Amino acid sequence: MAKDSTVCSPKRQREALRHFLRSRRARLSPDDVGLLATGRRHTPGLRREEVAVIAGVSASWYTWLEQGRDIKVSDGVLNAISQALRLDDTERAHLYRLAGVNPPQSVPATAGQTETSRLQLIVDGWLPAPAFVVDRYWNTLAANQAARSALGVGAGDQNYLAAFFTEPTARARYLDWDKLATRLVGQFRVQAARFPEDPRFDRIARQLCGTDHAFADLWARHETCDTAMTSVRVRPPGEESMRFEHLILALLENADLRLMLYMPRGAHISAEAGLRLVAS
Repeated sequence: MAKDSTVCSPKRQREALRHFLRSRRARLSPDDVGLLATGRRHTPGLRREEVAVIAGVSASWYTWLEQGRDIKVSDGVLNAISQALRLDDTERAHLYRLAGVNPPQSVPATAGQTETSRLQLIVDGWLPAPAFVVDRYWNTLAANQAARSALGVGAGDQNYLAAFFTEPTARARYLDWDKLATRLVGQFRVQAARFPEDPRFDRIARQLCGTDHAFADLWARHETCDTAMTSVRVRPPGEESMRFEHLILALLENADLRLMLYMPRGAHISAEAGLRLVAS
């Protein structure tokens, strides 16, 4: 059986690490990091020894890392190298992953007025189908009119997860409420595990456990669930029932934010269309 070419072998990962470190070293000059350039340089960028000095590690150890040798690396050393190479947050996380280490927990991102306006443009572009955006804690940051009317999603300070379990109309609106409740709690559990040092997830869970028995039961069962596409049936007050395919997309510019897209059954809307929407 042929091997899956998409699987990144340890050898390929080390090769990627070597190439990444070399490329980031090559883009810096001694002036960029406050060093005095000495001697003739045959290639652009910093020397390995200079990176090692700035990072506070031995030149031999850094050379082994850049050569892709199978050595153990600590968080502290990777952080020092990240600072020495002037890596931004995305590059820093990439370095950690290439080195086989979980990236450090990111600071919760907040959406400013400009970003919120852009998010509103995205969800409005999905009309006439529902769409909304939530942050890492499931607070709703933007929602289009279809999401507000069909799904009861509110913008501003509303937390979608809390509203789903505590709003009196939610159980009547979502025809498969029990099934969907299990999925939502499982997804929130997985999301919380991504940020083990963030106490806000526990506070949200404790608050919901104290206000809703269904959430408390599901949370106690330690449900977990992926974000694969799923069917959702809703019946807005005074209207006929509707069926949607629900797709969750992460926004690459801000991985803390997730775009919730609802595609009406039978409509000519696809996941590819959603990707094109986000790309635009």
